[in-house]
Formats: sequence, C-alpha cells, structure tokens
Amino acid sequence: MSEKIVENRSFDEERAFYGEKDLVVRNCRFDGPADGESAFKECEDVAVERCFMNLRYPFWHDRGLALRDVEMTEFCRAALWYSRDVTIEDSRLHGIKALRECDRVRMRGCDIVSPEFGWSTRGVEMGDCTAVSEYFMMRSIGLRFRDVRFTGKYSFQYIEDAVFDHCVLDTKDAFWHARNVVVRDSYVKGEYLGWYSENVIFENCTIEGTQPLCYCEGLKLVNCKMAGCDLAFERSHVDATVTTRVESIKNPLAGSHIAVPEVGEVIRDIAGATGVVDTMPAYRPEGGSAGQGMFPFARVLEG
Repeated sequence: MSEKIVENRSFDEERAFYGEKDLVVRNCRFDGPADGESAFKECEDVAVERCFMNLRYPFWHDRGLALRDVEMTEFCRAALWYSRDVTIEDSRLHGIKALRECDRVRMRGCDIVSPEFGWSTRGVEMGDCTAVSEYFMMRSIGLRFRDVRFTGKYSFQYIEDAVFDHCVLDTKDAFWHARNVVVRDSYVKGEYLGWYSENVIFENCTIEGTQPLCYCEGLKLVNCKMAGCDLAFERSHVDATVTTRVESIKNPLAGSHIAVPEVGEVIRDIAGATGVVDTMPAYRPEGGSAGQGMFPFARVLEG
C-alpha cells in the first residue's frame, strides 16, 4: 500500500487523523483556536516529521509510530499513551506525562522535560538523551539506557530488568524498590539511593550522596567510587568493592562483605549487623593480613 503524504498544513480540529494508516505528515502544525485533542489516535504505521505539537494527547493507541524532529510543547500533555513499536528521534518532549503504558519504544537524541514521564512502560531503549523529570520511569520494565543525562527527584522507582550504561544521573530517592538492575560506568548523585532494592549491581560507577543503598537485598558494587557517602549500606546484604573512602558504614547485615581502602567509622548498634568491613584489602603487611580494625582511621562504634 502506498503512503499518503501530508505536508505544510495546520490542524486544530479534534482527532485530525483518527485511525489513519500508512501516513506521512511533514512540516505541519497542530495548534489553533479549535483546541482539538487526540490528533493521531488509533493510527498504524504513521511517520510524523518536523512537526509542531501544541495540543493534548496526540499519540494514543498507535501501532508502528515514527517521530522525527518533532516539538511537543508544555501544552502537549500526555503525548504518548498505550502505543507500541514507537521510534522517537531528535525530538523535544516538554509536556507532562509524555510517555505512559507504552511497549517497545526506541528514543535517540531527544530532549525530555516532563514530570511523571515513562510510567509503566515496557521495553524502552534510550540513547544520547537528556531528561528533566520527577518520578521518571516509575514501575517500568525492560529499560536499556545509554548516554542518558538525567536531572530530577524520585527516578526509576519500582523498575525491573534494566541496564544503564555511561549515564549521568543527578537525582534523589532513585532506584527505590528496583529489582534486577545493572548500572555500569555511570555517575549517580543524590540522597537515599536505592533503598529497598533487590539484585542491583553497580559496576565502575561513582556514587555520591548521603545514606546510599540501605535496606537492600542482593546488592553488589564492583570497582566503584563513593563521595560524601555516610551511613551507607544500613541493614543491607551487600558484596562491595569500593576504591575510595567512605565516610561511614552503618549496620551491614550478616553475610555482607565490604572492601574499602578507608572508612571514617563503622556503626553497629543492632543485632545481626555483623557484615565484614575489610579496610585496605590489597595491603598485606609482612606477617599480617588485612582486615577490619587493622587501621586507626577505621573507628568502629558498637552499641
């Protein structure tokens, strides 16, 4: 079937292209006094290129959607819901709740400014994007992020089966209740990182901020740096190799092992907080062995 092409027009009516298939829309504006909603609802195999979107709910229940160089303003709220097999490239998504309940979404070179973005999505791939949001990607499954730069609170809560590579995350209360997540070669800054998470791995990362990684199960850190981290790992089961000083470690649970070159203090004031904190494990003085309590800067407080 040949594609229908629409170019250089303006639309403000309700459901301007409702139910269309095999359609290309280029250099068009969706704006105007009629203030119509849902321009591309229930469409299939539609490409939208170099368009300006200033109206609500444009892409709901779509299948096979390609967006390229599309500007969605702050008035283009709830832009993509219940859609699947979506590609978004070099576009600006600036309306609240821009992506929800979608499957198999590939994003490249996008600028996202959208509170409550990405809730309950499945199979989102995001590369070379910037995002500012709150409650970003909550309850989503199957995320693959690379070279993503994110700023905002309460990100990645309740997510599952996710991989992050070479990302910069300036956030707070991130990865709470997350399950089966790998973060590699990334910088993660923020308070209260990863509480109540399960099977989360950080590899070659820098982690910055107070009270990180508490109440975790199956937590693993591999060759990570920590900056300004105090009261870390409280009530967590953790296997960690940290290459920098940690300000304080609190109540690591039995079975945990934390290798760290220097720790300001280890606080143990509950029963069962018997996880091993191994200071400077690579250093083996003649006739001795490295271990907790060998060095004067590792002050242990026991209740």
